[in-house]
Amino acid sequence: MISRTPLSLLALGIALALPAHAYEGMWMPSQLPELAKPLREAGFEGDPASLADLTKPPLNAVVKVGGATGAFVSPDGLVLTNHHVAYGVIQYNSKPEKNLIDDGYTAADRASELPANPDYRVLVTVGFDRVTDRVLKDAQGKTGRAYYDAVESANKRIVSECEQEAGMRCSVATMYYGADFYRIKQLELRDIRLVYAPPRAIGNYGDEIDNFMWPRHTGDFTLLRAYVGKDGKPAAYSPDNVPYRAPAHLQIATDGPKEGDFAMLAGYPGVTYRHRFASEFKERIEWGLPKTVEILDALIGIVQQRGKTDPAAGVKYASQLSSLKNSSKRFSGELEGLRRSNAITVRADAQQAMYAWLAKSGGNAKATRASIDQAQTLLDAASAMRERDLLLNLLTAQTQLFKSALTAQRWAQERGKPDAERESGYQDRDLALIEGQFKQVQRRYDAGMERAFLTELLGRYQKLPDAQRLPEFDAAFGRDAASLAATLERVYSGTGLGDEATRLALLKTDAASIQQSQDPLLALAAQLQPAFLRKEEQGKQREGDLLRLRPAYMQALMGYYRSQGRSVYPDANSTLRVSYGTVQALHPRDAVSYSPVTTVAGIVEKNTNTVPFDAPKPLLDAIAKGDFGSTADPVLKTQTVNFLTNLDTTGGNSGSPVLNARGQLIGLNFDSNWESVSASWMFDPRYKRAVHVDMRYLRWLLAKVQPAPQLLKEMNLPAE
Repeated sequence: MISRTPLSLLALGIALALPAHAYEGMWMPSQLPELAKPLREAGFEGDPASLADLTKPPLNAVVKVGGATGAFVSPDGLVLTNHHVAYGVIQYNSKPEKNLIDDGYTAADRASELPANPDYRVLVTVGFDRVTDRVLKDAQGKTGRAYYDAVESANKRIVSECEQEAGMRCSVATMYYGADFYRIKQLELRDIRLVYAPPRAIGNYGDEIDNFMWPRHTGDFTLLRAYVGKDGKPAAYSPDNVPYRAPAHLQIATDGPKEGDFAMLAGYPGVTYRHRFASEFKERIEWGLPKTVEILDALIGIVQQRGKTDPAAGVKYASQLSSLKNSSKRFSGELEGLRRSNAITVRADAQQAMYAWLAKSGGNAKATRASIDQAQTLLDAASAMRERDLLLNLLTAQTQLFKSALTAQRWAQERGKPDAERESGYQDRDLALIEGQFKQVQRRYDAGMERAFLTELLGRYQKLPDAQRLPEFDAAFGRDAASLAATLERVYSGTGLGDEATRLALLKTDAASIQQSQDPLLALAAQLQPAFLRKEEQGKQREGDLLRLRPAYMQALMGYYRSQGRSVYPDANSTLRVSYGTVQALHPRDAVSYSPVTTVAGIVEKNTNTVPFDAPKPLLDAIAKGDFGSTADPVLKTQTVNFLTNLDTTGGNSGSPVLNARGQLIGLNFDSNWESVSASWMFDPRYKRAVHVDMRYLRWLLAKVQPAPQLLKEMNLPAE
């Protein structure tokens, strides 16, 4: 049994070990009072202690939107987030004859606001409480699956208690890889509507060519609105619902940022890996990133090719294509950045130095190292199945009907158990979300596209060595291309799951009926289910031991970092975090320097009248007119578009509000520069920059280009 890091030691580490790089860190709000001095030195004018309270401004205005971030900007539930974060909502409401992606959308009034896809959510965090003792109480002395089950059971109890309050969505997040646990309590807003979206040629100006690049000239923002029932409680979409009264909202600043100004960002960064083993860095660089990019690029090619011959299918997969392209480019940049930073060698050397420090530290050093070595053995074993596991994960992540069939089979199996004993994701609390996913299939599924995806992914599976193969998959799809094609033809030509009512009925059908269904896709899902369950069981066994063993690595790492004065903020895990820094220029290479602010002049310079640099005529006309009013930069004498900071961000921070020293909204985070995409694994202050939409550009667009005076008034902003 390992020696765990006492929580008092964790707190001491937080207080004493500031980052090696001044602005490194995605901090938990509860840590910010300990950072009062560096925050004030950076220029923050507020009270750092106030940032620890998630129920008070400004953090209670920051919300989780989809898989990213947004913020309330009016009392009436108006949410500001990225165009690409709301892209699925825009796509959901688009048709070939009414393409809101290309044309943009402005709701004339609240009755004209368009419902989002049924599974789209806005979550308002109202509680963040440490529950470590409760989670680990029954896990002590256990290993493997028993340890996993003890932690999972405790998490479910905590979540169930939390969700007794109507309208709440709760979860338990682990910090420091199993050393500490927190209960996250969030109000789940389920009726979200599209209010304002710029056209593609503004909201996604430059598309993949400019993605992760600087300078940028992109108006990557969208406005949504959250609605609730007339009783003020969260409810599914209804025409009778009313706007949600936000507990607080951010005020958009009327002045803008300049180089050296303080900046602070709050959001829900997805996952970072800075505290992972050296072996995990090595595998990520040598295999994981290259292989993932290769497969994603193949899927991108399928969508692009089929979209040319079938425009309707292209519209249905527009959001998915955007996500695939973004992921591929991000992973490519991550690979380039990690190689440029010599990450394999740097991380291996740092780990060896940590081990040397640990050996001299006394105390429980031997037991700690033994636990670390056990964890390494588990990671090595998982690597043996890495390609198979990657393909199986993509099979469910990138399909619609196939995933629905698997979900229906599993839901029917889990329904027969007491709710507390069901698998997470298949409890009563998850039914509304599953129903929403089943409903949105109708606008995001094309049989030919899905069959092409499966042909690509399963074709790769068929080439795996025997040690990675699964008998159920071999029996279902055979071991050659002809057998695979025959199975997919039979299944997709005969299934009835393309009908929404048929899919939804499955959620009320008993397990025996679904198991014996003659629908070929349901029968295929039943045939494959044992393989997925076996893989899941193996994963839980391994995860249980890693939850038990990884804290030993963190104990050693934090002790070693403290000895160097380095940070001990936990890796990001989709919980609310705060970063702070300044507006800062970029000097990525010898003799190359970039200013931290771009202007509309760059839009004109890039414009070719061809996608993706086809700036809309109203935008070009407004630029030529030069009527920028109160949104013009007083020094540059023109309209700004985007700006750079050195804020510490990663995926999930899309849509995060950027605040000035007074707590006013000056920007909306939407990207990173190419040189810093690898920051999810390594932070390098020379290159780490975050890219934001200047709120003065948003104001100008709403005033002069795609007018929405009613929204400017609602946000308490000047009309010009």
